[in-house]
Amino acid sequence: MKYEIEVKINLPRERVIELFNNPDNMKYWQPGLLSFEHISGEAGQVGAKSRLHYKMGKREIKMIETITVNNLPHEFSGTYEAKGVWNQVQNYFMDLDDNKTLWKSVNEFKGTGFMKIMMFLMPGMFKKETCKYLLNFKEFAESK
Repeated sequence: MKYEIEVKINLPRERVIELFNNPDNMKYWQPGLLSFEHISGEAGQVGAKSRLHYKMGKREIKMIETITVNNLPHEFSGTYEAKGVWNQVQNYFMDLDDNKTLWKSVNEFKGTGFMKIMMFLMPGMFKKETCKYLLNFKEFAESK
């Protein structure tokens, strides 16, 4: 399953990247994030791995992020692996003008077992969740 989401942020790209690239800010725009722990490689660089721990409803989810591209301020991409699901996220940041940035997020999900069934039956759920994160970031960034 593959889809794209775009959000326009009323800030210069430089400021958007400054806020996006700071792991301490993740708790402000990623609901349910309990922890973010760097586990290997040079933090923030290609090949680096981090463990993310979320509480989503009654479920706790642990996933491993692997950075695949860090060409900020233009692109930051990675893979996210959890039990039964693999997700590739390609984030692109583009200047719209001096005070506006377009964030384009290209997402691909692959699943096994129950998660594969969920992706087939409810693909909109995944897109809605991604959209929520982008809009949360927009709200957080524009309030800073």
